Amino acid sequence: MSESAPATLPARVALPAVADEPRTGGWYAFARFVGQRPAFLAGLVIVGLTVFLAAVGPYIGPYPTETALPGDPLQPPSLRHPFGTDVSNMDIFSRVIAAPRIDLTIALVSTGIAFVFGVLLGVISGFFGGERGLARYASEGIMRAADIVQAFPVFIFALALVGFRGPGAVNVIAALAFLNIPFFLRITRGAVLQVRERPFIEAARCAGNSEWRIAFFHVLPNALTPPVANISPTIGFSILLTSGLSFVGAGVPVPTPEWGSMIAIGAPNMMTGQWWTALFPGIALGISILGYALVGDGLKEFLDPTKRV
Repeated sequence: MSESAPATLPARVALPAVADEPRTGGWYAFARFVGQRPAFLAGLVIVGLTVFLAAVGPYIGPYPTETALPGDPLQPPSLRHPFGTDVSNMDIFSRVIAAPRIDLTIALVSTGIAFVFGVLLGVISGFFGGERGLARYASEGIMRAADIVQAFPVFIFALALVGFRGPGAVNVIAALAFLNIPFFLRITRGAVLQVRERPFIEAARCAGNSEWRIAFFHVLPNALTPPVANISPTIGFSILLTSGLSFVGAGVPVPTPEWGSMIAIGAPNMMTGQWWTALFPGIALGISILGYALVGDGLKEFLDPTKRV
């Protein structure tokens, strides 16, 4: 009986170095995505600038933002006053770059509150909407309350809420948060209705997880993309609504630098030829809102894998 030939080891295959493999995820993917979309990049620059001005704007202006300067008011743009001065002889440039602190703070805080409560209520109404008993009645009550809030014109409702409590940053934040909750609620609910029908939810249920644990540990993480993508546009909308309330005297009181109140103060002067009093705050407001809208559009596309190149 002949002995069998000894087994031979297979030839070693050379593998490419990990460093040579193209990177496709994480920050590299985001940077590549931004580089392919100039509008998204422009939006990020604008948003970054507003955040920077919100942090240091009141300190880098050449003049005080709430104190009248000596001399004649309504001075036109010049090297000394790049945006001119207003009817109180306050430097418009210093006030324009200081305004993001109050506008962006109100928008961020109100949007954050609306996001948290809207997402939580959206999960409850979407996941437990088909249940029986108390959960179903709670879900129906949440949706009917959202219908009532959204039945009124947004600005009129905000004006009524702020008018009931009085002008001020805190009351504006409360009003904007209250009005934006139904928006995040409906977006989250729509995503939850899709996620709760997926097979892994039934697998989690078969594994013995409670309904509340499934809702907030399995469904919620997979339904966050739509509400997260809408945070940036909501911030821009909140900035616009804050300025609108201040424009009619129901928002941030004068002389706090705020774009809407600056436009309101300068609007009458435009009819007498002092065009700079309202033009520059209006341009700053428009560019800011545009930036947050562009970022929102870019994030929606980036977070949707089917739309990436």
